[in-house]
Amino acid sequence: MERGPSPRIREGDCAVLKRGDVFKAVSVLRRRKIIFEKQWFYLDNAIGHIYGTTFEVTSGGNLQPKQEVEETTTEAKEAGTDNRNIVDDGKSQKLTHDDIKALKDKGIKGQEIVQQLIENSTTFRDKTEFAQDKYIKKKKKKYEAIITIVKPSTRILSTMYYAREPGKINHLRYDTLAQMLTLGNIHAGNKMIVMETCAGLVLGAVMERMGGYGSIIQMYPGGGPVRAATSCFGFPKAFFDNLHEFPLSQVQNLLCGTLRAEAEESALLQEESNGLSEEKQQETEEPAAEAPMEISPAEEQDAVDIAAGDVECKENKEKENKDNVREKQIKQWERRKKLKEAAALLREKNADGLIVASKFHPTPLLLSLLEFVAPSRPFVVYCQYKEPLLECYTKLRERGGVINLKLSESWLRNYQVLPDRSHPKLTMSGGGGYLLSGITVLLERGSADCSNSEALKVEEPSSKRCKLQDLPC
Repeated sequence: MERGPSPRIREGDCAVLKRGDVFKAVSVLRRRKIIFEKQWFYLDNAIGHIYGTTFEVTSGGNLQPKQEVEETTTEAKEAGTDNRNIVDDGKSQKLTHDDIKALKDKGIKGQEIVQQLIENSTTFRDKTEFAQDKYIKKKKKKYEAIITIVKPSTRILSTMYYAREPGKINHLRYDTLAQMLTLGNIHAGNKMIVMETCAGLVLGAVMERMGGYGSIIQMYPGGGPVRAATSCFGFPKAFFDNLHEFPLSQVQNLLCGTLRAEAEESALLQEESNGLSEEKQQETEEPAAEAPMEISPAEEQDAVDIAAGDVECKENKEKENKDNVREKQIKQWERRKKLKEAAALLREKNADGLIVASKFHPTPLLLSLLEFVAPSRPFVVYCQYKEPLLECYTKLRERGGVINLKLSESWLRNYQVLPDRSHPKLTMSGGGGYLLSGITVLLERGSADCSNSEALKVEEPSSKRCKLQDLPC
């Protein structure tokens, strides 16, 4: 099967810079200075090239595509048998720090600097072949300013966040995220409920897997959803047409049928308009008129011009304030409309799956949100710690309405794969969190109402209570 043309870098795209194992998400804009791994450059020359192209930073911060040079070695490398006689006394390199700096100032490329370091090293030929390759790789990483621009994806962004800012995504590792997408049966055409506090990374992963088909309802705490990581994916606008949002504070009102979204939104709009009117009053009260003294005709003309300018400034401010009020009213109207649409979708109670990955305790969240999921549908809950999921597991067993409950922990180890030296890496992740997964089934209404009323109460399981009652006095 023939593959389509590779996507090209365009201005305004969201791209990811890669250097070794380090990633950074940026927006592709002209004449914008980018600082990455102690290097500064501009992305102007990268526009139009294919994603995955490797660039070299030249003088002036310009990017030039790196030409791959095939190393043709006709002669065998001169290498030692072992490294036992090599002493690291700091005197093996003839080039000093000033010499290397002078080479950089002359504009010599990093590849040539590495070659000179090799030629001026007295111990390089005594090292083994593996040690020589390691030395060259280390020096290239230090002196060669090479950057690869790749297209953002779930794996790249999850790796980037886990390495740079793991606290923002609740220490959610990329292999655990992949298991969540698999256990949640995420595919195009689904109607998914996503509750996450991972900066929008889980939401972006679900949107990428669904490909713009289906609908997603994002449950958010606080004043609004956080989608910092979602914006890094660079989704087209069509992907956001079927993305809805609903506040967690209104879930109980929706379940009880007492949702008053319009009243709350109108009250919020009234508060904002009152705040704007107060600001206007403060602005009009600020200028104080002083009693004029004896002035000359020229000064009087200047005062008239200043007064006319003040009137124009006031009129411009009033127009700007009116425009701001209109924009806020339009935004509030759109927000009310989206809230109504999300509430209508939730009232149907036929969601195809539920994904929870938040910093809050999962038990009350899961017991409330499972009411909106249709029977025979999967759900997945992520937590950095095991104990909250154990409590959630116990509550679900008491409540019923779920089968195939599983509490699992993912384990990951990276390997170095090289000729004659493949082995596990010395450093590995200590833990990737825990997952609680299961499948919903039809629950009788009587038992469901009883379980919902006692969802937030913390008590012992019924099996333990029975055992305690059966004990002889």
